[in-house]
Amino acid sequence: MSFSAPVKGSADRRQRRLLLLLALGFIVFGGATAALFYVLQPKALRIAVGPSGSEDHQVVQAMAEAFEDESRTVRISPITTAGAVESLALMGVGQTDLAVGRSDLAMPADAQTLAVLRKNYVVLWSPSGRPGKDSKKRSGGKIAEIAELAGHKIGIIGRTGANVALLRTILEGSGVRPDRVATDQFGTEEIEKLAQDNTLDAYFTVGPLDSKITAAAIAATARSRGAPKFLPIEAAEAIALRHPRYEAEEVPVSVFNANPAWPEDKIDTISVSHLILARKELSEAKAAAFYRQLFVVRDSIAQRVPGAGHIAKPDTEKEVEPSVHRGAAAVINGTERTFLDKYSDYFWFALLLFSGIGSAAAWLRRYLNRDERDDNTRYRNRILAVASEVRDAASEQDLLASQREVDAIIAETLKCYDEGAIEQEDMAAFGLVLELFDHAVAERRAALDSDQARTQGPALASRR
Repeated sequence: MSFSAPVKGSADRRQRRLLLLLALGFIVFGGATAALFYVLQPKALRIAVGPSGSEDHQVVQAMAEAFEDESRTVRISPITTAGAVESLALMGVGQTDLAVGRSDLAMPADAQTLAVLRKNYVVLWSPSGRPGKDSKKRSGGKIAEIAELAGHKIGIIGRTGANVALLRTILEGSGVRPDRVATDQFGTEEIEKLAQDNTLDAYFTVGPLDSKITAAAIAATARSRGAPKFLPIEAAEAIALRHPRYEAEEVPVSVFNANPAWPEDKIDTISVSHLILARKELSEAKAAAFYRQLFVVRDSIAQRVPGAGHIAKPDTEKEVEPSVHRGAAAVINGTERTFLDKYSDYFWFALLLFSGIGSAAAWLRRYLNRDERDDNTRYRNRILAVASEVRDAASEQDLLASQREVDAIIAETLKCYDEGAIEQEDMAAFGLVLELFDHAVAERRAALDSDQARTQGPALASRR
């Protein structure tokens, strides 16, 4: 049997198998790299806010810039809308992940709070002097409380319908029929027009306590109509109980002016919040990442837009509407699940998957090495045949030729074993065959030596 051809064929097969394994390795590495790249990609969230140029819009734009500069986990992409109503509508149809909206607006049923963008306070006041003639006839004097607003006209700052609805709620909660109170709305840029309108008997605004619009409106009406008389909402707590989207609050002394003090004493009022909202289906991980990063960069945002200083945590200790998203609540309450808590199920699945992959890899390895195992079987059979031939060897040269052939088989078998082409049990069987061959060679060599001794004995005797 010629041994060079099997050896060459086996080497070619090992080369092809090596190339296949390299290709599989590149595929696995590429897949793992792609998966890692996907996992480490920043979470991109769309946020709807409007109108353009509003304080909310400016804060969100600054937020997007701060996230871009300082966050490696979250990115936000602002979508400019005509206002909060439109922003909430976009979120309702799934065209945005987040939206900025007022808490008392109609919103999707599954909307939840991520953060409080700012809290707006209701401020109601009436002028103390120099009213218009028609106003004087209607009022008969200065208005001192909400109950006296019946039959009068209120100027509302801001053209959103939500402010009108809020005023109606306050009037109803205070025992005043809304249909007995006339209203007129003014844009935030129409402060002087509002102050000069002598048909107005009181003024209504909704904004942060440090709102420049509110302060400017109070100052303007004071110049044209006399010092303001702030009207407390005495039924604030009852209103908040009946309408969970409002909160009972207090306006502190001198918040709008120090000298003279406006107001002179604390006044009860109602607050309504502008919220960053998300749908309930937003993943807990994304919501938590956004919330955590928002408060990391809040100071940076406030340096760009002062209004960002109003960003606050939502209240998780009482029932509020809309409810707080579970992702934000977990961060606030310190109940956020750890990495192992979140992904333990995936780990078990991965273990099962790797176990299956290991079994598949073992099968593939045996399948790819089937030719080497067949060669190993042929090698063992050849050694057995050589062992039989050795028993009939006529000379020491025949034995040496057989041993050289077996040595080549041993070298090739060991190379296959080192490369993992054959298993340990195959080597054990191979060892038994070699042991048989060695015994056969030893026996035949002894027999040849004995025959040589017998033939050489008489020749030596005759020479003597």
